[in-house]
Amino acid sequence: MIPRTYLFCLASMLVTSLSGCVGSEAKIPPGYLVIGIESSPNHLDPRYATDANSSRVGSLIYSSLLRLDHNSRWFGDLAEHWNMLDPQTYVFQIRKGVTFHDGRELTAADVKYTYDSIMEPRNRSPKRGPLKVLQSVDQLGSHTIRFRLSAPHAPFLEHCTIGIVPANAATREQGGNKLPPGSGPFALAKIDPGEKIILTANPSYWEGKPPLPGLVFNIVPDAIVRVLEFKKGTIHLLQNDIEPDTVSWLEKNTDAIIETHQGTTFQYMGVNLTHPILKNQKVRQALALAIDRDGIIRHILQGQATPANGLLSPLHWAHDETITDWPYDPAKAKQLLDQAGFRDPDGDGPRTRFKLSFKTTNIDLRRRIAETLKEQMRGVGIELEVRTYEWGTFYSDIKKGNFHLFSLAWVGIFDPDIYYNIFHSASFPPNGDNRGHYNNAAIDRLVEQGRRESDSRRRKQLYSQVQKIMHEDLPYIPLWWAKNVVVRKPQVVGFTPYPDGDLFSLKQTSLRKAPGRQ
Repeated sequence: MIPRTYLFCLASMLVTSLSGCVGSEAKIPPGYLVIGIESSPNHLDPRYATDANSSRVGSLIYSSLLRLDHNSRWFGDLAEHWNMLDPQTYVFQIRKGVTFHDGRELTAADVKYTYDSIMEPRNRSPKRGPLKVLQSVDQLGSHTIRFRLSAPHAPFLEHCTIGIVPANAATREQGGNKLPPGSGPFALAKIDPGEKIILTANPSYWEGKPPLPGLVFNIVPDAIVRVLEFKKGTIHLLQNDIEPDTVSWLEKNTDAIIETHQGTTFQYMGVNLTHPILKNQKVRQALALAIDRDGIIRHILQGQATPANGLLSPLHWAHDETITDWPYDPAKAKQLLDQAGFRDPDGDGPRTRFKLSFKTTNIDLRRRIAETLKEQMRGVGIELEVRTYEWGTFYSDIKKGNFHLFSLAWVGIFDPDIYYNIFHSASFPPNGDNRGHYNNAAIDRLVEQGRRESDSRRRKQLYSQVQKIMHEDLPYIPLWWAKNVVVRKPQVVGFTPYPDGDLFSLKQTSLRKAPGRQ
């Protein structure tokens, strides 16, 4: 049920503010599909892309050797076929006739250059750390490439989803649109920083020109404005960047077609494990017990998520179904805090056990969740200072380790080797994403074994042990797995949602003429 004041705001804005909304129709080329997103991609160059929007938009510009389909199965993109000659050697045959957007033919030399440039330390690619197992990239012919690994590495195919850039594409500038050309279904036409990204269909795409002449990613940070743009018709498609409260309003007040699918995106609370309070396991367990996930999902997320007990969702092949959820148990949380040496100084009085800061973005939904978490933590005697930032500043702080607690989401979790990147002691930034500086010798050993083991049953056993340790140690505090919510105009046809929110099916999407238009 949407609060009456919320509906009043919507109605008022609809009457007075539509003329000032972002993305007027006059600036959109005819026939282009407009997708509303809440934040700008940080960097579209696939060698430097780390955030979800960069990966999603970039995947439409840059082709990769392999991709995952909407059922999480591997298929060849640039790779016509591939073979694992032994656990440390992979050979890929690249499709002939594929060209970059500037007309140059894509060959094995471009694949070699892309991976070599990532591995060059002075380029400071964030993908260098996860690829350190790569010993050499060898061009065997004009369209044949061989990867040699320094050790068996079961998740290697996931590293073959990096977009390929032309040889000697040294630039990484984004604001001035000086990005290397890709070979994907769409080409970059224009970037208006903080406003929109325009892509145009690639007429020479190897699978054929997409049905749409182009795409516009309209960057609209305000959730209400995104909804009003959709009602007005200047946005055709929204996926997940939707306030849960607005879904029923959209059903009643627009022509929206709304679809909900179980997703794999994992929302979590990140923890700075070097903090003198947070390095205590009992404190982290108390934080997990103080959170009413069901209440947040029911009242704020409107049922658009399921409580999470760990990184891997039930849709993932390595998920351990024996691990239980963390219940909402404030009484137990208080006991653990007492045992950890942080007793409540005045019972039900105003004084608190300790104070922590919690960082999040200034998106309204994130602020509301943060304020709810603050209230729940206050219930067990913890003062949580909520600090909100625009996306760029927030993400920069998280990458630098400048936080006590924060909340982010992992999307596109395909191989459980992600545990190596975010929890192995060798993955402290800039060598990986272990931003909380978690250090556990048992986890190091298990994830090292997991990436060397090729048998999927044995790998699942190893990662089951990892999940059990993580459930008790809590270097991340699990919150929920988000559902994918797609809101589209009736004339949007052929869009297929992916479990991780990928947008690659836009290459096959079309936009029919709206009823009544000539």
